[in-house]
Amino acid sequence: MTKAECCRESMSFRSGHVAPGRVAAPRLLVASLALVAISASGQNARAQDAGRSAAGLGSPLAAAQYAGPAPNGALQPSIATPEELGDLKMLHKNYREAVETYAQGPSNDPTLRNKMGIAYHQLGQLQKARTEYLEALRLRPVYMEAANNLGTVEYSRKNNRRAISWYHKALGMAGTDTEGMASVHMNLGMAWFARKNYEKANLSFQTALKLDPDVFEGRGAVGQILAERSVDERARFHFDMAKLYARQGRNELAIQYLRKSLEEGYKDRKAPWSDDSDFATLRQMPEFQQLIAVEPRVL
Repeated sequence: MTKAECCRESMSFRSGHVAPGRVAAPRLLVASLALVAISASGQNARAQDAGRSAAGLGSPLAAAQYAGPAPNGALQPSIATPEELGDLKMLHKNYREAVETYAQGPSNDPTLRNKMGIAYHQLGQLQKARTEYLEALRLRPVYMEAANNLGTVEYSRKNNRRAISWYHKALGMAGTDTEGMASVHMNLGMAWFARKNYEKANLSFQTALKLDPDVFEGRGAVGQILAERSVDERARFHFDMAKLYARQGRNELAIQYLRKSLEEGYKDRKAPWSDDSDFATLRQMPEFQQLIAVEPRVL
């Protein structure tokens, strides 16, 4: 899981942005799990804190934490909730156990239902994940995370049109959560990219970067998302990202993505991209000049 509100329920528990971890299923749509990454740093931090506290007691999943001294000076135990224990199990990638633990909490808690969906999603059980996300949304009709996660299920199934629809619904629920909106815009861009609508994809990526400049770099998901795309598509994506970062004046990242693009055989030089106005500043850098001097790879 990655960032934001007190109890954000996203797909990764930051072990490299769990996102596309290929867990139980053979092709767990690296894309989607990465995409579900709308944010949950609050939950992640709480799970990590709980893990550290419990570790001192000899078990990372101990059911009792210690809240502080009792009146007599002894440590006073504080029983962890099913949600807190489930978060710890997610942190340790025990997804099936996480489902069972969350299920011990109130069945009408939308947060728990969304987290159960995330655990099922990590297990590759997309239909069960979808059922939980829908139930979370029924219990809390304005629930950006659940709507976003439903989009990732559709993305996982390669139903990109439906994914786009869910992402738009999620954005309509975002309120002032700019960090959450950045993640949804990133997801939306990936869905447009999968449909080869590169113009709309780039607009979504631009919006995501404006809302959160580190939305792509802060989630180790993008490489995994692209693992299911063709070499040409990966090269195109990395080239477009290079342009976006160059436009922002983030030259090191622009060079990094440009290098990836060329390594993957980017060949679109009909209008010499080395003269692209987005690269005007980069053009003075020795690293850029070295890159454009290299012949594109033939793959």
